[in-house]
Amino acid sequence: MPTAGSSNDPGQHVPKSVLIVDDDDFSQELLSAMLTALGVTEVHFAGDGRVGLRTLAAMPRPPDYLICDVFMPDMDGIEFLGELAKRRYAGGVILVSGMNIEMLAIAQQVALSDGINILGSFTKPVPKAALAEALSRAGL
Repeated sequence: MPTAGSSNDPGQHVPKSVLIVDDDDFSQELLSAMLTALGVTEVHFAGDGRVGLRTLAAMPRPPDYLICDVFMPDMDGIEFLGELAKRRYAGGVILVSGMNIEMLAIAQQVALSDGINILGSFTKPVPKAALAEALSRAGL
């Protein structure tokens, strides 16, 4: 008979993990605090797409969710999303931007056409209720 907390226990709480790819430290801190309040137990950070790819490669398993800024130095969010598609990332993705809402919409359409599971796209700062709704659609 499985014990509580074993991998065979259907009622077991599975920790959720998120990778935040954003070059803005304040945005990272704000998102992290909201995610923790929403029950996310593991939050990882990357300051741009290249660091995000290295972080993903170093993780023992891909994160359940990914929050990605569209505008970043070195490798922006659109390039990063293209790499996610090539790697067949199956988790949910939330796009954020502190700038141009039109580019946010374009990034979302490109990601969707590449097969990325987009949970939502928001301008910064992301309202906690909007973040909660997007994650709840994905099962958090």
